[in-house]
Amino acid sequence: LQFTEEKLGQAEKTELDAHFENLLARADCTKNWTEKILRQTEVLLQPNPSARVEEFLYEKLDRKVPSRVTNGELLAQYMTEAANDFGPGTPYGKTLIKVGETQRRLGAAERDFIHSASINFLTPLRNFLEGDWRTISKERRILQNRRLDLDACKARLKKAKAAEAKAAAVPDFQETRPRNYILSASASALWSDEVEKAEHELRLTQTEFDRQAEVTRLLLEGISSTHVNHLRCLHEFVESQTNYYAQCYQYMLDLQKQLGRFSGTFVGNAESTSPPPAATSPPAVAAATLPAVPTIPVVPTIAGVPNTVAESVLNPNEVKPPASGTRKARVLYDYEAADSTELALLADEMITVYSLPGMDPDWLIGERGNQKGKVPVTYLELLS
Repeated sequence: LQFTEEKLGQAEKTELDAHFENLLARADCTKNWTEKILRQTEVLLQPNPSARVEEFLYEKLDRKVPSRVTNGELLAQYMTEAANDFGPGTPYGKTLIKVGETQRRLGAAERDFIHSASINFLTPLRNFLEGDWRTISKERRILQNRRLDLDACKARLKKAKAAEAKAAAVPDFQETRPRNYILSASASALWSDEVEKAEHELRLTQTEFDRQAEVTRLLLEGISSTHVNHLRCLHEFVESQTNYYAQCYQYMLDLQKQLGRFSGTFVGNAESTSPPPAATSPPAVAAATLPAVPTIPVVPTIAGVPNTVAESVLNPNEVKPPASGTRKARVLYDYEAADSTELALLADEMITVYSLPGMDPDWLIGERGNQKGKVPVTYLELLS
């Protein structure tokens, strides 16, 4: 009844203090984001929704989840079987075996990463939602009931006092009919008893409400400890992920070196349109894919002023664009200038380019506003 009247705006409600309301909001925020992070981490570790449902059912049935091969291990199995059919001694068969072995190692590393992340990150988040948060929710429901009881007692006391005041105002000592006076005096005494009873119930419900509010407040303040624990788990998750990617990178480097020893395994593609490798790529691959840059001997600096042979041969800031022959070009990839004669580029920007007599055909002069410098042709898409 109290809850319904509050919803209809017909009853007063005891409001919690601002600090308590902030604790409640912080707890709800923690619960909501923990659920989202947990679900998305599960998606990251297991993208297959059917497999996630299966693991959930096994967990709820308290049964051991069956072992499942990773995608890398399955690919390794297919490659090994294909190599046996094609001939393990053929170049293709030998390469399939090498790549398959690396895929198997990648799959094993992925399995270890998933296991570590599940124990060190997912389990603590799940324990909070299924343990601490359930306790907090239970105590909050009890507090809500205590608060409704308190407000109901307040409303009952208010009505009893109003009835008592009304009954006390009715008797008239000049009343010529004694029977009416006696009835009025009895009603006043009856309401007085009701007031005392309502005050007693109010004191009891107030005590129970205060006690429950303190219990709930202590649990809500424990959210700070939950944040500290989740922070530690997050560090462990990042460390596991870092180790996993470092393993994968090392495995691929080893595979690349092994394949480089096979004659005819790699065929260079000078016209490849793939983006240039990162600075951490192996030197052999970088040399094969990056545009050929003329070697520029460096002359020792004098008084901290750099001086190169290239600057004496060609200083882009001093050359003038030809009257005709300039073109617009769109930058395909980011490029960091190696020295002051080159122009740094950002992907997707538009620049003006032109060539000068005697220049290396792999390079052009690029202009962007007042900036000018050499740019590699392979990083550009020339526009008509």
